[in-house]
Amino acid sequence: MTKEIVLTGDRPTGKLHIGHYVGSLKNRVLMQNEGKYQLFIMIADQQALTDHAKEPEKIQESLTEVALDYLAVGLDPSQSTIFVQSQIPELSELTMYYLNLVSVARLERNPTVKTEIKQKAFGESVPAGFFIYPVSQAADITAFKASKVPVGFDQKPMIEQTREIVRSFNHAYHTEVLVEPVGIYPENEESGRLPGIDGNAKMSKSMNNGIYLSDTEEVVQKKIMSMYTDPNHIRVEDPGQIEGNMVFHYLDVFGTDKATIQEMKEHYQHGGLGDVKTKRYLNEVLQAELAPIRERRLEYAKDMGEVRRMLQVGSEKAQAVAAQTLSEVKSAMGINYFK
Repeated sequence: MTKEIVLTGDRPTGKLHIGHYVGSLKNRVLMQNEGKYQLFIMIADQQALTDHAKEPEKIQESLTEVALDYLAVGLDPSQSTIFVQSQIPELSELTMYYLNLVSVARLERNPTVKTEIKQKAFGESVPAGFFIYPVSQAADITAFKASKVPVGFDQKPMIEQTREIVRSFNHAYHTEVLVEPVGIYPENEESGRLPGIDGNAKMSKSMNNGIYLSDTEEVVQKKIMSMYTDPNHIRVEDPGQIEGNMVFHYLDVFGTDKATIQEMKEHYQHGGLGDVKTKRYLNEVLQAELAPIRERRLEYAKDMGEVRRMLQVGSEKAQAVAAQTLSEVKSAMGINYFK
């Protein structure tokens, strides 16, 4: 049976948090275990360097942390190809060829790029590598001929730009070498994004509002007990609000006993249920979810040499695939001069 090719990955700028876990990691493990897909999972260190070029040590450290998180959640290097972007030089060469098919004006119109430039406050000092990263992303996807790319809604413009590049290339060189990918998005805009424990819409390391897959049991408990609830729910007997209450939001995401959660919601809304009790229940739920992940992570961390070997083997496998695509691309362009 021919497996459908899927490309996915993360930028190594820190450890992965539970937002990553529910947003993409669990789905990757499910796709891997279904046996219908060939997964290429990229640690996008080159992309991370586009706005952290002067902090390579941060990327180096984060790379192994992300690899540990991947293994801990159940991604299996014998079933999925986990590789490091910078170790595949063919991706950079493909990017160079694709750049000739994209105008500066088109890149400037990319909504994702515009938003991130504003968020990062680059002003007039946008790194060229950052500016062209939609083209680099197109190279990442097409190098493996991925037909499916699981991403968040914010990446929709990037997928559309990749599709444009594929059509432009295939038309310009009268070929069908490149595969036009389809983005796979969450069921709705909210399902792919877990808010921070402070109620902020974004969970991130810079805001110190995330729970990480590597956090100890004690740290997870401390973070849950500090979680944002209803600021007007001062006394236990006071009616409380569910909307915007992070404890109940997280229970909806992670809890499996929906009947108990519904009862707690009703009790809380009518009054008589305190925040401490709801947080303790959430702590039980999250600890049960994270305990096996944490244990596997600690076990893998005992042999970092093996983790690095896994990345090397995966990168070598990925490079062989990318090299074949690059050869086909150059042949279509008529520049494989000595073959």
